[in-house]
Amino acid sequence: MEHGFTKVHAQTIYTQVYKHSKKSFHEIEGLPKKLYPLLEDNFIFDFLEIAKVQESIDDKTIKLLFKLSDRRTVETVCVPFQKKYTLCLSSQVGCSMKCSFCFTGTQGLTRSLKEKEIILQYIQAYNFIKEKFNGHQAAPNIVFMGQGEPLHNIEEVAQAISILRINEGMGLGPRQITLSTAGYLPGIKRFKELGSINFALSFHSPFNDERSELIPLNKAYPIEKLIEELKGLKLMKRQYLTFEYLVIKDLNHSKKHLEKIGELLKGMPVIFNLIPFNEFPGAPYKRPLMESVEEFKAGLMELGFHAKIRTTKGDDILAACGQLTSEELEEALC
Repeated sequence: MEHGFTKVHAQTIYTQVYKHSKKSFHEIEGLPKKLYPLLEDNFIFDFLEIAKVQESIDDKTIKLLFKLSDRRTVETVCVPFQKKYTLCLSSQVGCSMKCSFCFTGTQGLTRSLKEKEIILQYIQAYNFIKEKFNGHQAAPNIVFMGQGEPLHNIEEVAQAISILRINEGMGLGPRQITLSTAGYLPGIKRFKELGSINFALSFHSPFNDERSELIPLNKAYPIEKLIEELKGLKLMKRQYLTFEYLVIKDLNHSKKHLEKIGELLKGMPVIFNLIPFNEFPGAPYKRPLMESVEEFKAGLMELGFHAKIRTTKGDDILAACGQLTSEELEEALC
């Protein structure tokens, strides 16, 4: 209330910045004139720099490289789905999980992102696609499937989610947000702090030896412990757990895998999201034949699970699942 600044004024600013993409206080109408210099003196619009834009020639996928204040970089991917985009946000610069199928894992972890850096990815990517398509874009959904392990940075991710869900701003609902984890058990134990958003697990194999090859974190938190914890998650009505399953040629889609999955996950509300492996420079695995992926999908459905095959988007610009990295670009920009 000091200086004549009221709750109504704060709500107006919040809505105009988050919902209507204002980039300066002078673009915001309806405030007392004496507040403008006060705002300019005490607050700044500190946006990230978009260092590079890549657009897929195969579809409308867009990859944005953001430069952070310390000159580190992260990638955000805008993925077209039906009538609107989904934004694949990063939570860390690099990643410490060292998953063998993931290009980001070759970087190692530099640092975790702050809540502001996570939120700005959303706001600026949304503004970018609105400007590109003349404003006719609904608020995008979010998937935390970019660079980094989001549950390894749960405090900043949780705060960013809570801000993006405020009604006066973006007003995103819990069903519009999905968080994907490699299986970081300490974070899974705190998942309820994120407010009933959608949960996705990088599953990839029901056998610990194979899963540990793909996800070294599995050695510390084997699949049985993860499943035990997930059985205790409280889901909303008609809400499912998504199990992402990277299908790799000649590795993890045999009859024995189906049998073990049926045994391990019996009765669980699971949807399998099958992802044909997306190759990247130096990748140790190969992409499977689509006939093999279809056969595996059919086997899962015979077990009573929902299953779908994710359409690969943006692989021509290394924007598909597991292909994100910024290491070489960071070196060029520094």
